[in-house]
Amino acid sequence: MIEEETHPHQFFERIIRSLVSLVGVAILALGATLCKVGNVGLDPFTAINLGISDKLHLSLGVYQLLANIVIIIFVLLLDRKKIGIGTVFNMVLAGFLIDWFSTLYSTMFHYQPTLLTSIINGILGLLVFTLGTSLYMTADLGVAPYDALAPIASTRLNIRYLYCRIVQDIAFMIGALIMGGPIGLATIIISFFAGPLITFWDQHVSEKMVNQLVDFSKEPSGKKIGHGIDVAGKSTYNLVKGSYIHTVEIQKKLSHFSDQELEQKTRQVRQTATQARRVLRTSFAQLLLLKKEQNRRKKSEDRQD
Repeated sequence: MIEEETHPHQFFERIIRSLVSLVGVAILALGATLCKVGNVGLDPFTAINLGISDKLHLSLGVYQLLANIVIIIFVLLLDRKKIGIGTVFNMVLAGFLIDWFSTLYSTMFHYQPTLLTSIINGILGLLVFTLGTSLYMTADLGVAPYDALAPIASTRLNIRYLYCRIVQDIAFMIGALIMGGPIGLATIIISFFAGPLITFWDQHVSEKMVNQLVDFSKEPSGKKIGHGIDVAGKSTYNLVKGSYIHTVEIQKKLSHFSDQELEQKTRQVRQTATQARRVLRTSFAQLLLLKKEQNRRKKSEDRQD
C-alpha cells in the first residue's frame, strides 16, 4: 500500500528532474553559443567537434550526435550506470541547440565584433554555461558521454580521476587545435577553473531550485507554487542586492587599506565565505532530516487511520 502511494510521487519527481536537466542543457548550449560568437573558445569536446564538422561540411548538431553515439557505445559496454535521460538530452540536443542559438544570434544582432563585445560575450557565456552545467548536474539523471570517459578510465586504470580528466581535456584541446576548432581563454577556464563557478550556482540556484521542486512533487498544490515563486524571487533579489552592496563596500574601502589591512580583510572575507558555506550545508542537511521525519510521521498517521 505504501509503495502504491509513493510511486506517483517518485514518477512526478522524475519528470521534474528531467525538465530541470532539459532546461540545463538548453542553458549551457546558450552559454556555449555566447562563447562561440565572442571568439573566446569553447569546451574541448565542442571545440574539436566544431573543427571536424566544418571540415566535413556538416552541422555541429549532426556531427556531435554521431561522435556521442560512438562514445556512448563504449560507455554502455564499460559502465552503463552513468547513462540516464540527462545523457540523452545532452548528446542529442546540445549540438543542435548551439546551431540554433547561433543562427538566432546572428539574425537578432548585427554589429562589427570588437574587443569589448568579445569580453562581454565571453563573460556572459561562461556564467550562462556554468549555470546550465550546474542545473544539468544537479538533476542527477546521467552524465554526458564525454564526461563519463574520465571516471571510467580512472576506475579501469586505477588512476586518480583528476589526472584522467586533465589528460582527456588536454588531448581533446590538442585535437581541436589540429582540426581548427575554437580554442581560447574560455576553453582553459571551462576545462580547469569552472569548478568554483559551478559550485556557486549549485549553492545559490540549482540545489535550492531542485529541492523546492522535489518537495512540491511530493504534495503538489497551488499554494506551494506561489510559495516557491515567492522564495525564488526573494532569494534572487537578496543575492543580487547582497553581492552588489558587498562589492560597493569593498570598492569604497580598497583605496584606504594598507597592504597589511587589505590582506587581513581578504582573510576575513574568505573565512566568512567558508563559514557561510558550512552553515548552508548544515541547514540543508537539517532540512532534509526534518522533511524525512515529517513524511515518516504522516505515513504513520495514515496507516493508523
